[in-house]
Amino acid sequence: MSLFISDAMAETASDAAASPGLTQFIPLIIIFVIFYFLLIRPQMKRAKEHKTMVASIAKGEEVVTNGGILGKIVSVDEGFFSLEVANGTVIKMQTSSVSQVMPKGTYKPA
Repeated sequence: MSLFISDAMAETASDAAASPGLTQFIPLIIIFVIFYFLLIRPQMKRAKEHKTMVASIAKGEEVVTNGGILGKIVSVDEGFFSLEVANGTVIKMQTSSVSQVMPKGTYKPA
């Protein structure tokens, strides 16, 4: 009746029952897909790469730990490794604490 307000139209029973169910879940599904490709998948890929790097650690490699300690691996045990951080100074650490493997020649003991 008014110029600016449209008249309300009644929905039929079939429109009201079918429409809200699917249309309410579409934004939720889209958000989940976006989270999967932007957050979950890259994190899983990073964890897999870290696991393979830790499994391939060997004696003589130069590594940096999560704490920022640079050293040379002296020995590797199951779950632990010994890291030489200076001449005659060896510390024992967990293998999961390795952040990255450095190129040969990076570590020069003082």
